[in-house]
Amino acid sequence: MISLQVDKLTKKFNRHIIFSGLCFEHAGGVLGISGANGSGKSTLMKCLAYLLRPNSGTLTWKQGEQVMDQKQVKAHMGYAAPYINLYSELSVEENLRFLVEAGGRAAQGDRLSALLEKVQILDLRDQLYGSLSTGQQQRAKLAASLVREPQILMLDEPGSNLDEKGHTLVSEIVKEAAKAGTLVFLASNDPDEISLCNTVLNVGEG
Repeated sequence: MISLQVDKLTKKFNRHIIFSGLCFEHAGGVLGISGANGSGKSTLMKCLAYLLRPNSGTLTWKQGEQVMDQKQVKAHMGYAAPYINLYSELSVEENLRFLVEAGGRAAQGDRLSALLEKVQILDLRDQLYGSLSTGQQQRAKLAASLVREPQILMLDEPGSNLDEKGHTLVSEIVKEAAKAGTLVFLASNDPDEISLCNTVLNVGEG
């Protein structure tokens, strides 16, 4: 079981303080990260995933009682966000195959098909990612976050550009991941998405 402890985490850009002294733990279920636009939700998510370096404070990821290093954390993580894109010149399926094989595993065609069917874009598997609509791209990003069967799932505004069926899909993904024991982080201002969370951290309120 993977867990995270955050102690006195602070992030600044120049003299602007994004958040300061954040302390929290997440050891199971779904942690919601909420706050007004510009409050630092995405910045916090990036810090937790080692995509941004905090100015001070510590992140302690553990698997059981064993402390994990950055490489181990990233190997167990799936991440979907508006600022993380797939390769425009590759097809949807080629992107997923690349992600699996980059992690040192063989991509299984039947599993990729099942995943694409789950996110409702099986018929687009051979389409170039760059040619898709924003909603279709978001579905592909969700598939990409799941393709390596992560034990840590980071979802930043997962309902972006999705229709009603897409929002239902997000709900299903979050619930299934939590039920399977995946540690889920969900950054959003959507009340329906926040309602999926067991605990909510409001960044603006510290």
